[in-house]
Amino acid sequence: MTAILSVCVTCRRTDSDPEDETRPGAHLRHALDALDCPEGVEIRSVECLSACNNGCAVALSAPGKWSYVYGRMSPENASDILEGSAAYAATADGLVPWRARPVIFRKQSLARIPPLSANPDPEE
Repeated sequence: MTAILSVCVTCRRTDSDPEDETRPGAHLRHALDALDCPEGVEIRSVECLSACNNGCAVALSAPGKWSYVYGRMSPENASDILEGSAAYAATADGLVPWRARPVIFRKQSLARIPPLSANPDPEE
């Protein structure tokens, strides 16, 4: 099963150069493309992850797994993002043990979203 690493290419950062016509999110995507993508991970560009105050943002998702949105990423984080994506892809449920996550994933998580599944609500 392939994990999808979605990269917001329209993201801006508060510290970005307003004269640079290429958005910081696009710079992040280029930095990721310059590295070897881990097996089981597919990188996709998306136009918005609605994390504008926390740009640059990326998301990890896969069928049957928890999904994550991470913010405040930069091209300098590209190798850590791919390391975390590989760890995510290797799990059955998307739950990577805390200490096995790159520090940026531990500190810059914006959301954890439960998987869509046929499992009933535990409160019912």
